[in-house]
Amino acid sequence: MPEGPEIRLAADRVASVLVDNEIVDVALELPAIRPFEPRLRGSRVTAVDTRGKAMLTRFDNGLTLFSHNQLYGRWYTTERPKIPSTRRSLRVALHTPTHSALLYSASDIEVLTEEQLKEHPFLSRLGPDILDSDLTSKQIAGRLASQRFRNRSLGSLYLDQQFLAGNGNYLRSEILWAARVGPRQRPSDLDKRALNRLASATLKIARRSYRTRGITATSVEVRRRAAQGMTYQQYRFQVYGREGLPCHVCEAPVQRITMASRAVFLCPSCQGS
Repeated sequence: MPEGPEIRLAADRVASVLVDNEIVDVALELPAIRPFEPRLRGSRVTAVDTRGKAMLTRFDNGLTLFSHNQLYGRWYTTERPKIPSTRRSLRVALHTPTHSALLYSASDIEVLTEEQLKEHPFLSRLGPDILDSDLTSKQIAGRLASQRFRNRSLGSLYLDQQFLAGNGNYLRSEILWAARVGPRQRPSDLDKRALNRLASATLKIARRSYRTRGITATSVEVRRRAAQGMTYQQYRFQVYGREGLPCHVCEAPVQRITMASRAVFLCPSCQGS
């Protein structure tokens, strides 16, 4: 499933062709939202933003298109009249005079008023967005130490969207490795220095992944690994997907375990267990 950085990048692409432009034609293929086609046609998109893994396309008539890609959804942007070559099922098509934004294969799509957005059962339960520019490491450290979250294993907590919205599986492994803490540890097991290190790594890794389009290694590490002949898939991560390969720091074999029904990767030497 795409994580916060990937959804934010998709929102950027959609915004680049829709914002401040008139929607001259609309196709809403799900029966529940089809009645909104006349109300969106002729409106203008004012913003495309995200809350965790949800995208919110906002119109000047007060309506917002809520979409969650889940496993298979994908947004495409094209110049009109081009249509992507794909076998996916079209769900939403928003056309300006010059461009189109098209959502395929997603099933969690709604058109909502401002009041409905505030009361939405998914959005209302989300924690702070991991890519929110106003979010600080101090706030994350406070959430880690709070009564609500302090006794949860980190491997489980770092997939909980009520803790931080937009976090996901590869970010979980990469953040815990960067902070040198193990997925079975709890915030209550960590001293203040380790908590602050984890909070700082959480912001740093998520923002780096957004900035670099999915790379969590540093630019220095990427250049060195690329010079050694490594491919993108080999150099982009520190531990995620590298089971049995040597840790880039200590050369101990990277391990894979399962937590919260998902694979988490770790270095037993750098992080413990």
